[in-house]
Amino acid sequence: MNRAKHGRDKLFGTPTLLWEAACEYFRWVEENPLYETKVFNYQGTIVTEKVPIMRAMTLAGLCFYLNCNEAYFRQFEKDKEESGDYSTVITDIRTVIYRQKFEGAAGNLLNANIISRDLGLADKKDVSSNGETLSFTNFLIQSSEEDEE
Repeated sequence: MNRAKHGRDKLFGTPTLLWEAACEYFRWVEENPLYETKVFNYQGTIVTEKVPIMRAMTLAGLCFYLNCNEAYFRQFEKDKEESGDYSTVITDIRTVIYRQKFEGAAGNLLNANIISRDLGLADKKDVSSNGETLSFTNFLIQSSEEDEE
């Protein structure tokens, strides 16, 4: 028998529905912070208190919240011509997640080391050549000089 269509239906019928669902996740993240236990000294007594801390938004968290997977988003990005406005919405979603992480780290609300690595902002330092250009020939000469010593 001939099939009328191939594949399954999109999880979200329109880009607007996808954006609204993502905004629901963004609100959930804001309304459900993580909690850190802090220890205080209050009038000579040690007191522990749970303090809310910022929860970082992630694409994996969004996908779990929406009951889909990251391949769903990658497919829209891959098929930009076919996905049209979906691609724009997914770009906006990624931008919101990026900005929330970046601004949270910049404001010391999130661990800057973890977030910078996640966002690809890690500082790259030259710890081996002291800024000099390395070549294989220089390496061999330096190695042979060390062997002679």
